Amino acid sequence: MAVGREDVEILKPRIDKREYRRIVLRNSLQVLLISDLDTDKCAASMNVGVGSFCDPDGLEGLAHFLEHMLFYASEKYPLEDSYSKYIIEHGGSTNAFTASEMTNYYFDVNSDCFEEALDRFAQFFIKPLMSADATMREIKAVDSENQKNLLSDAWRMNQLQKHLSLESHPYHKFSTGNWDTLDVRPKAKGVDIRQELLKFYEDKYSANLMHLVVYSKESLDKIQCLVEDKFQEIRNSDRSRFQFPGQPCTSEHLQLQILVRAVPIKQGHKLRIVWPITPSILHYKEGPCRYLGHLIGHEGEGSLFYVLKKLGWATGLFAGEGEWTSEFSFFNVVIDLTDAGQDRMQDIVGLLFKYIQLLQQSGVCKWIFDELSAVCETGFHYQDKISPIDYVVNISSNMQIYPPKDWLVGSLLPLDFNPAIIQKIVNELSPENVRIFWESKKFEGLTDKVEPWYGTAYSIEKVSSSTIQAWISSAPNENLHLPAPNVFIPKDLSIKNAQEEVKFPVLLRKSSYSKLWYKPDTVFSTPKAYVKIDFNCPHAGNSPETEVLADLFAQLLVDYLNEYAYYARVAGLLYGISHTDSGFEVTLVGYNHKLKILLETIIDKIVKFEVKPDRFSVIKEMVIKDYQNFKFQQPYQQAMYYCSLILKDQTRSWVERLDVLPHLNVEDLTKFAPMMLSQAFLECYIAGNIEREEAETMVQHVEDVFFKGPNPICRPLFPSQFLTNRVVKLERGMNYCYSKEGLNPSDENSALVHYIQVHQDDFILNVKLQLFALVAKQPAFHELRSVEQLGYITVLMQRNDSGICGVQFIIQSTVKGPAHIDSRVEAFLKMFESKLYEMTNDEFKSNVNALIDMKLEKHKNLREESRFYWREITDGTLKFDRREAEVAALKKLTQQELIEFFNENVKVGATRKKTLSVQVHGNQHLAEYHSQKSEAVKPNTIQIDDIFSFRRSQPLYGSFRGGIGHVKL
Repeated sequence: MAVGREDVEILKPRIDKREYRRIVLRNSLQVLLISDLDTDKCAASMNVGVGSFCDPDGLEGLAHFLEHMLFYASEKYPLEDSYSKYIIEHGGSTNAFTASEMTNYYFDVNSDCFEEALDRFAQFFIKPLMSADATMREIKAVDSENQKNLLSDAWRMNQLQKHLSLESHPYHKFSTGNWDTLDVRPKAKGVDIRQELLKFYEDKYSANLMHLVVYSKESLDKIQCLVEDKFQEIRNSDRSRFQFPGQPCTSEHLQLQILVRAVPIKQGHKLRIVWPITPSILHYKEGPCRYLGHLIGHEGEGSLFYVLKKLGWATGLFAGEGEWTSEFSFFNVVIDLTDAGQDRMQDIVGLLFKYIQLLQQSGVCKWIFDELSAVCETGFHYQDKISPIDYVVNISSNMQIYPPKDWLVGSLLPLDFNPAIIQKIVNELSPENVRIFWESKKFEGLTDKVEPWYGTAYSIEKVSSSTIQAWISSAPNENLHLPAPNVFIPKDLSIKNAQEEVKFPVLLRKSSYSKLWYKPDTVFSTPKAYVKIDFNCPHAGNSPETEVLADLFAQLLVDYLNEYAYYARVAGLLYGISHTDSGFEVTLVGYNHKLKILLETIIDKIVKFEVKPDRFSVIKEMVIKDYQNFKFQQPYQQAMYYCSLILKDQTRSWVERLDVLPHLNVEDLTKFAPMMLSQAFLECYIAGNIEREEAETMVQHVEDVFFKGPNPICRPLFPSQFLTNRVVKLERGMNYCYSKEGLNPSDENSALVHYIQVHQDDFILNVKLQLFALVAKQPAFHELRSVEQLGYITVLMQRNDSGICGVQFIIQSTVKGPAHIDSRVEAFLKMFESKLYEMTNDEFKSNVNALIDMKLEKHKNLREESRFYWREITDGTLKFDRREAEVAALKKLTQQELIEFFNENVKVGATRKKTLSVQVHGNQHLAEYHSQKSEAVKPNTIQIDDIFSFRRSQPLYGSFRGGIGHVKL
């Protein structure tokens, strides 16, 4: 491999203004340099060609454990967690992940601090320190991470598929690791886990197996000097690339032609049909799996999903390549079944094989391949810019797999039409090769085996080719056929000239029916648009019944539109219809050329809405299961939900919605839909590659359809009906506590949300709160997670409820109960107090500058910009210049003002402080929960027993939305 700069032509998108250069250092480290003069953040990602497949036998999770340990300290920077501290204090973030054949480390940071951040990052791979003390503590973090996955169906089913593979193949392994594999078992064998960790690092981590991406606003020459200076010292032991030949699933070892019944955690039924296939990475220019996934996973008329949906058997279908390496791969078809579909498994598998037979008989269609190739090409060349941190991770992962010219594009561009290769994969999707995984709660008590790592109950039986042939023969005769040509593929990708330089959204038109906010694209220069229409319907949120009916209405609309709008989705024009607290909202985002056609179709469907009894029952069944599955959410998610329920006025619990849902019928929705639509106000936002006249015409059309004409279906709102967002105003000097048992009795995890409510939206108070959160974030993580090891999920973050601002600690733990964790949060705040007082003037200025840089960070793409402005509109704050105004406030802020803010609002015992502690108790900590109930309440503490009684008794903040001047009729 040549050392130095290599002028390889790297294929990049047409609209990409960034510069790229590939270099190879003396130690054989391959590097891609990216210069982006417009970036506000710099980023780097190191991909190491060592993953969990390299775990030694009997030390499951060692590669993942090493990934955790490299964050602690290095010989050059020995202070524990100083790397993360530096990154976070300078506006950045950092993380890593371990996959089967790679481990990826990455970070981003404000651009003026990049050089030191890069130097600290490089030490991961030069001389990390793995102290004995840190090693023992971090095993607990790995175990906590595993604990949070134990009741996740995705993790459980993935491991079950691995379990039913060749034991001698690394695919079979458990890759996360836990207390047992990293402490108990090694100790029992006399193995020193720290020595194994050091040996693994020395033996496996070598510069020639690494790929680095560095993204900066400097010139390529400057970045190259920086990289050569920082990364030359990584040791190169000239390690051969790790290879794991052989197939994990073979017929002679009884891993093919199997039907596995498994019991999931959540309600619902799923079929996963899996075939081992030739890895498509070997033919990535021909894209065989992309072609087959496109057709088998299609949702238009004549598709497998269309037929299953029409029969009432399925609510979702995915098809495509699953886990793969260069040696083996799986093609997956995953079908979400209805209760009726659960009883027709054989017919469904039969129909799937009928569709595969159709593909074999019709041959590979060049027009379909060409159409798919054109969509992929447009998607690549007009892709949205994403954050540098995500971009570098994508590319460094690609660098291990593809030749340099394809590092950016990977397998996104199937351009070479080769029917034989596609036909070869189609032939591999055979009854002789299949593995069927069938998940349902109905199998409880009917299984005879248990997967060892996650405890999934399952049974297994052989299913012969003749059996599947019989299923194919008896499957219903449906008109399965290939899709029609896609009318939504954009032809006009021209950029429209914005008539004026508009920095912020402008109120383009206002009537008693609607408001239109408009923001032409003056920044991104892509042929895309973003449209949001919020239907504020007062009749939609009167009761639990109307809330559920509005939800069913929105989901049925999506259901009715699916086979038509799926073509738009394939062509890069996405849409959504979702239920809101006050009605529903329609969102469209993507290429602007055919957007108006899709919008008009959606509006037409809303106006002509009718309830189809067969689809109603399917959607109702799906929504019931969604509500029932709420209790299987992570405990920290449950705690956040309770926190919102306590704070947000007019919100209802999922229990109430689940109670009313079974009793609702077709007639209820038939009556409700016209009543909901009988009064509405439309809040609209249109942005991107759309001229102002077009935007006005779109909204005028919607108004005409709903409010005009001889028999309008909709009337405007009365002034008293405008939507407001009200939030409970906690009392100063009071601590509120809400304790609850976890909803899933099998879950050992407990959780705490410790929320401190501070103020209503105000630029000066906002920046004080934000600065506190920035300065305290990393010390909180270090103390509560790294040192005390309370739990893998440990977060300090800001919270904003419709303009009511505060800060919250979120911690999930199996080792300690929520009340103990709450006391540790308070102990941390007491400890942090002295750190805040001891902060030097230079440190204060550095933190202020980091926050200013974060605020001035430009939006990456139209969707990100639109979400920012839409939040201002829905909150009612309408401070579109928020970032500039808050930067101005920050520049005037003094250290003394920050200390005073902390002392008044955050400090333990402060007279103005308002704290809400939401505690969810897992099954390990129920004794604490019951003893809490009988304890005397502490002074200045209110124990919340009933959320709704509490909420009714509390004062509320005024609402920005629907407030003074928001709409004058």
